[in-house]
Amino acid sequence: MEESERTSIDPQRKADHLCVLVHGLWGNPSHLAYLAESLREKHPVHELNILVAKSNSGTYTYDGIETGGERVTQEIETLLQELERDGAPIKKISVIGYSLGGLIARYAIGLLHSKGWFEKIQPINFTTFATPHLGVRTPLRGYHSQLWNAFGSRTLSASGRQLFTIDTFRDTKRPILSVLADPDSIFIRALSRFKNRSLYANIINDRSAPYYTTAITATDPFVDLDAVTIRYLPKYSPIILDADRPVAPKASQDKQSFYTRLSSSSQGLLYRVPLYTALIALIPVATVVWTVNSGIQSFRSNKRIQVHEKGSGLDGYRIPLLLSNGTNTARGAMSGAFRRMNSTPGQDYLPESSGEETPNGATTPTTDQAPPDNSSSPLGLKRTTSRKAEFPTLALSDAQFEMIGNLDEVGWQKHLVHIRDVGHTHAAIIVRMQKPGFEEGKVVVRHWLDQGFEM
Repeated sequence: MEESERTSIDPQRKADHLCVLVHGLWGNPSHLAYLAESLREKHPVHELNILVAKSNSGTYTYDGIETGGERVTQEIETLLQELERDGAPIKKISVIGYSLGGLIARYAIGLLHSKGWFEKIQPINFTTFATPHLGVRTPLRGYHSQLWNAFGSRTLSASGRQLFTIDTFRDTKRPILSVLADPDSIFIRALSRFKNRSLYANIINDRSAPYYTTAITATDPFVDLDAVTIRYLPKYSPIILDADRPVAPKASQDKQSFYTRLSSSSQGLLYRVPLYTALIALIPVATVVWTVNSGIQSFRSNKRIQVHEKGSGLDGYRIPLLLSNGTNTARGAMSGAFRRMNSTPGQDYLPESSGEETPNGATTPTTDQAPPDNSSSPLGLKRTTSRKAEFPTLALSDAQFEMIGNLDEVGWQKHLVHIRDVGHTHAAIIVRMQKPGFEEGKVVVRHWLDQGFEM
């Protein structure tokens, strides 16, 4: 078994820092091999322990965020106890999640925090790559989007319902993603304990987890790249955007003319005609196969969840999830106001409001006209505040707007990623496999190791 898939116990080790890597939907430890190998190359075994979680491999990721989070927590606790018995106790911990693994990681750290581990171990780095923090419900209107929201949520068992926020989590009467982002939850309290919190988000072509959800934002300035100026970090150009001023609208004279854009889009359409023809033939068959397989996997997932719920060792994880009954009535009122504004059928964005702030503290990428606010949050952390929207606000749900406000309140370093060489960037951002089109992802990993991972 490769080192990226296990952590051996060596009493001679002096490393007191543990890094946990958590893969995503349909994933397995090999998906994180490049991350693990890059970490090991920079930090040898006497400096860093690496655990690549494996208890949720394959279709086990269908089983829901809480089930996956409990499995990962058991893996972490088992290793912590083994290392302590072998005389190599862990003093620092970092947790890295990719895709759905980021949500599972957020659940797991809440359990670790509630069990008192963070009183003995210092949380250092929490990082997500292409994680759908707001779920994957499309913010677009129209029958095709409604069909996707309805169909997708029912084909991935518990995880599908949770990602589309149609679940009711235990006795909270709310979706699990809302609970994960509640300021009074063990999950936000745990997240706030980490010294560094960062995320990496693809700005285009992530068809599994779009930009708005991975970057925790209510706007998407990158829908039309010809309409904006993108600024990159010189050392990581043209992949990693400058976090302080990533994007700004172009002046109207700088944009391509209508005829230029029409000519370009027409040529692109001609090239795609064979692909579209093949899709028309294959989609009906693929849909039937996908639906049948999803039904089988959902049945198996439900059986696994039942077995998991009856398993031993879970009593320590069935703890109060919310630490108080406080509610934010002002935030709720704001959500309601934007829901009413957003009731027009067929629109993709909320109406422009002449300088109104985005709802619930939802932020827009910083531009030259929007300096950041460095005021502190109630948690005593650097906070990203709302500002005048430079770009239209997406038609998100009330719950998603509230998640944005709550998660931004904790404070994140948001690193935006521009990958061009592949048509689907979700796997490329972490170099999920070795292939020529994923070379740009190695720049992302290098940036993370240089700037986002503190020992």
